[in-house]
Amino acid sequence: MHRATAGVRVLGIDPGLNVTGYGALAASPRGPVLLEAGIVRSRPRGSLESRLQEIFDGIRDAIQSLRPSVLAIEQLYSHYERPRTAILMGHARGVICLAASQEGVPVVHYAATQVKKTLTGSGRASKGQVQRAICRELGLAQEPEPPDVADALAVALCHYYSSGGSAERETASRKMRGVAARRTA
Repeated sequence: MHRATAGVRVLGIDPGLNVTGYGALAASPRGPVLLEAGIVRSRPRGSLESRLQEIFDGIRDAIQSLRPSVLAIEQLYSHYERPRTAILMGHARGVICLAASQEGVPVVHYAATQVKKTLTGSGRASKGQVQRAICRELGLAQEPEPPDVADALAVALCHYYSSGGSAERETASRKMRGVAARRTA
């Protein structure tokens, strides 16, 4: 993996109750550089509370070690035939957002269609098209595995490109808005 010491860092997250993917990118003059990618796995037979604690702890550890400037997370998609799945995913997203908030990292949310469109030009792109775009953009010889890692990298790349190729401007403006809001309160 590449190591970048300067520049903005984006931590992309693909939330899941069983497997949560993460991928960290750094901004560089050459474009986005992969810092680290992996998964946080919870025990499938554990209680909901213990699984959420495992996700929270794993993401908090990633935030503390990678020191991202911003956390980009995929928005919740709900199919009307599976409302229970959406509720469980909402729990996972909640503890991820809480971990970021407690570490002082701003969170931005992206719809899956926006991620696909940013990387491939089509909001209905296949997983394979997204995988190839990730490999091309990050100079990877192989597609990231498991798919949760690829999805997390896709979200991170979406933020990188949606913020004009550099996440620095958005992070700075979010911090300034937060400072202004605290001053007026």
